[in-house]
Amino acid sequence: MVRKNEVNGGLVLRIDGSRPLSAASVEEIDGLCDRAEDDRGAGPVTVHVTGVPADDWARGLTVGLVSKWERAVRRFERLGRLTVAVASGDCAGTALDLLLAADLRIIDPGTRLLLASAGGGSWPGMTLYRLTQQAGSAGIRRAVLLGTPIDADRAFALNLVDEVSEDPAKTLAGLADVTDGAETAIRRQLIFEAGSTTFEEALGSHLAAADRALRREAKP
Repeated sequence: MVRKNEVNGGLVLRIDGSRPLSAASVEEIDGLCDRAEDDRGAGPVTVHVTGVPADDWARGLTVGLVSKWERAVRRFERLGRLTVAVASGDCAGTALDLLLAADLRIIDPGTRLLLASAGGGSWPGMTLYRLTQQAGSAGIRRAVLLGTPIDADRAFALNLVDEVSEDPAKTLAGLADVTDGAETAIRRQLIFEAGSTTFEEALGSHLAAADRALRREAKP
């Protein structure tokens, strides 16, 4: 259930990665995004994630449901609010999906990142894509091909997480009013595009964003 964070005014949802992917999982994330888009508060949208699905988690799963889930995670990833993931314990499945889609990632020192298994190997969903995009193929090859867990120190070294902390509440408390939603979305999109566009192609988007920032700065 989505709730308000009394410390920074943001929205909070807890995700149990041990639960198999279901239509309810999709509805949960879509509901969080709906709430975030309706509530124009400046606080972050935070998901607390933990858990690894059982070995038979993919039994009965359909590609149609997987597609809906991936679209819901993508919606969270592009949300017009700052998004934060706080992870503890072993994380795989839906828990890892959302961790890798968040803007800011904070994990407990004992956290390990793992890829769920299905069909004789690691699950070939978009988590694999995000891991590769964010850490490089060399950094995550053993995790993908051999199922080797990525511990907290390794995840930090690979830039998959931003902070390893026993007290994430301290970081969360300082995130209120970091920036407004529209500006967060614009800057995030510039980051996304920077890895796949040339300087000349990117220049127009950056100038438009700079013009927007200057106009806002000039307002009394």
